[in-house]
Amino acid sequence: MDDGRRRFCPDCGAELRFELEVGHRYPWCAACGFVRYRNPIVGVAVVVRDAAGRVLLGRRAKGEYAGLWCIPCGYVEWDEDVRAAAEREFAEETGLRVRAGRPLAVYSNFHNPKQHTVGNWFEGEVLGGELAPLDGELEALDWFDPAAPPELAFPTDARVISELPGVEA
Repeated sequence: MDDGRRRFCPDCGAELRFELEVGHRYPWCAACGFVRYRNPIVGVAVVVRDAAGRVLLGRRAKGEYAGLWCIPCGYVEWDEDVRAAAEREFAEETGLRVRAGRPLAVYSNFHNPKQHTVGNWFEGEVLGGELAPLDGELEALDWFDPAAPPELAFPTDARVISELPGVEA
């Protein structure tokens, strides 16, 4: 069960135990009771549509998903409100200020075995700004008919897009 990263308790410094015992599925410390859980990360995205119903997507600039498209997205920081995180991430990636409205979907993302995330997609309203890929995560931005999106990086984005009001499979 040791992933090779940390063998010692961050609270008291004792060596962590990795054997399974009743009540201990994860590495734990017998000295102080600390448990090193492996929890998913919270992801956020804002879905913005234009007057024609098209969805704004970004083409990923780097990493294993480079060249594929996605709904602009990112992660919630520690002590950050989930909607504020969605708005921040959208602005960082697209240059547009948005208001994260009603939740559209919440799904677990299992496509990357190294990083389990729980994604939260919000309906978005553009408040201002200038459309341009800003932070290096995306290399292009464009509007697409949700019934015919380009090749998408994430299976859950495809699911969210297919479930948008007015989209027929």
